[in-house]
Amino acid sequence: MTPSDPRESPFTYLNPEQALNNVGDAGALREMLVMLQDVLAKDVALISSLMEQHDFVEAQHLLHSLKGCMPIFCNATLCEELTQVEHMSKSTDRATSAPAYAVLRPKLEQLQAELAMHLG
Repeated sequence: MTPSDPRESPFTYLNPEQALNNVGDAGALREMLVMLQDVLAKDVALISSLMEQHDFVEAQHLLHSLKGCMPIFCNATLCEELTQVEHMSKSTDRATSAPAYAVLRPKLEQLQAELAMHLG
């Protein structure tokens, strides 16, 4: 295995090499990762609360924002799952998004932990 082999990464969802390739500058990437960490810290619990209140429109807006930035930093699997939940939240059967988000939320929390570890 080479040092850039993803199997050697301590991260499940964060992909620092991909992120650096996408951003191109280590300093800018660090700033962006701090912003992502702040957004996740604020929005992960808020989305759950909104779904509990059946405010799927506002939850969908927050999910959509996350969906827009996640591919820069994260593996495709997490991005695809987030995309599916976001689509559910704007479908005719929006209530299906709440249990799907309940499955996604621990993964987003794991991403938060990975960001904290990466940022040190």
